[in-house]
Amino acid sequence: MSIHLQAHAFAGNPLRSNKLVQSPNSALEKLKSLLLRGSEEDSTLEVKILAFRKGRPLAQSLDPVGDSPPVWHLSWISPSQFKEVSVDSFVYLGSGEGEDEAYWAVEVADTATYRLGGGSDGFCFVELRTLMVATDWADTGAMGELSIAGHARALLDWHRTSRFCGHCGSITVPIDAGRRKQCSDESCKKKIYPRVDPVVIMLVIDKENDRALLSRQSRFVPRMWSCLAGFIEPGESLEEAVRRETWEETGIEVGQVVYHSSQPWPVGPSSMPCQLMVGFFAYAKSFEIRVDKAELEDAQWHDREDVKRALIAADYKKAQRTAAIRVNEMCKGVEKGQSLSADFKVESDKFSPMFIPGPFAIAHHLISSWAHDEPAPTELGVNQRQPSSSVSNL
Repeated sequence: MSIHLQAHAFAGNPLRSNKLVQSPNSALEKLKSLLLRGSEEDSTLEVKILAFRKGRPLAQSLDPVGDSPPVWHLSWISPSQFKEVSVDSFVYLGSGEGEDEAYWAVEVADTATYRLGGGSDGFCFVELRTLMVATDWADTGAMGELSIAGHARALLDWHRTSRFCGHCGSITVPIDAGRRKQCSDESCKKKIYPRVDPVVIMLVIDKENDRALLSRQSRFVPRMWSCLAGFIEPGESLEEAVRRETWEETGIEVGQVVYHSSQPWPVGPSSMPCQLMVGFFAYAKSFEIRVDKAELEDAQWHDREDVKRALIAADYKKAQRTAAIRVNEMCKGVEKGQSLSADFKVESDKFSPMFIPGPFAIAHHLISSWAHDEPAPTELGVNQRQPSSSVSNL
């Protein structure tokens, strides 16, 4: 069945919505003091740190109650556990509602110095994609934790890939509690800000024949079909990118382009892990498909009833439960190192020749909105069943 979310996965970060009770730099001074003190007395303070290892956040999982699946949570650690870590390694995530509440993230080395997440302590470093599938999308608190983890990973990944100044090549140093970087060369001192890679993702629609264009990539699990997507080129508008990518990958010419919604996506490929997915409906002007095999495995038109059947047949709750159980086992030290690709399968007792990505992906909501002729999410500022007569409603 299709799933409706209050906000896309990785959006709605509660720390970003809080007013900054304390400035990033004052929070940094407090963190420095705690790290220098290096004692356990800070354990009652509201300074909490989320550790990452190889891009995986530290999580813990509560055993299931009754028929409910296990529930995972982020594991916040006190500064006393990181006294050997350079203060420049931390990134400030935001403040809580209390005067002293401050939240940080740090990437830790895979050495014996940091005995976290071994399974025996009930903690585990878990792939963010696995947590994404394991999250109960009906639980606002759980979705908030997922968005915090996504924001933290995006910042840490940006620090890892921006170690040198793009202007002069000198080493960069963090400023503003890790929310910015600056060139260390006194003659340059260029400031560097976090960036994400914008990606257009579009459901191409044949309005006259009531069908949508779905595609497959070779990396997809069997029978999964999704929307077209592609990166924006310099000097190109979002609408132009939609038209160009659709033409290049499938040979379909697109006319009208209508905005739907957007989603932060911190689980992209290793070359570009931090993306912003910008979703559109794109209305086809031509219909003969010519697949670029270098980009896609296949692309086909699917009518509305076939897509509805695929959404009905998919058991997304089963996939979420399976992933939640897997996280629970990992936090107990079970099945360590096992491939987690099975977490993304949404098989049910009702066979369907295809299935659609789960509700954690914007593609699900683009496809579902079209299949059920529903408006886009009103909280994102869009609420229209039919496109306007203009070229774009951006």
